[in-house]
Amino acid sequence: MTPSAPGPESKKRVLDPVERVFEILFALIMVLGFTGSLSVAEAGRDDIRTMLIGALGCNLAWGIIDGVMYLMACLAEKGRGLKTLKAVRAADPAEAHRLITDALPPLIASLLKPEEIEAVNQRLRQIPEPPDYARLGREDWMGGLGVFLLVFLSTFPVVIPFMVMTSVAPALLVSNAIAIFMLFVTGIMYGRYAGWHPFGVGLLMVAIGAALAALTRVLGG
Repeated sequence: MTPSAPGPESKKRVLDPVERVFEILFALIMVLGFTGSLSVAEAGRDDIRTMLIGALGCNLAWGIIDGVMYLMACLAEKGRGLKTLKAVRAADPAEAHRLITDALPPLIASLLKPEEIEAVNQRLRQIPEPPDYARLGREDWMGGLGVFLLVFLSTFPVVIPFMVMTSVAPALLVSNAIAIFMLFVTGIMYGRYAGWHPFGVGLLMVAIGAALAALTRVLGG
């Protein structure tokens, strides 16, 4: 999870494409750990009901936990940015330049000329006095809610077949097909964002998701 960038007027999408892919992948692995534990030959309605409660309850809990962790990461990142801002405003020009370049991605920092860094330094000194402590903003809370909803709601397409179909075998077949499709789509999204071949990454994501789900079941997750 990557929190929103700190700054007095920072704007950022609630969740970028990679964050959405990872949240969906996490949810799918969790629910596949439950659906994969069903025995086609032995499972009855009580077993399905237990599986549904376990899958939904687990993803509900982890959605809440993941959302809270996202907010904590946001607060820590904002606090670090606030600390850097105060240090820059209190430092001499040479030290301020070092603090600014340290706070930037290395590639961007390497492209900036001294006069450009000084321009940033002057702008930071002109903004209103920063607060004493970092605070969560609306975008941060929306991001936390988005994380929770992605983790929790990504469960439903995979478990719906068990809710509407009476026979375990076809329900499991449809459920696995939905999970494979969702893994493939998330792989395509990730591939496009990372600049790799989308179709190949989609297939790779299916393999990774299936392997991680199997590992989860083996380890008792």
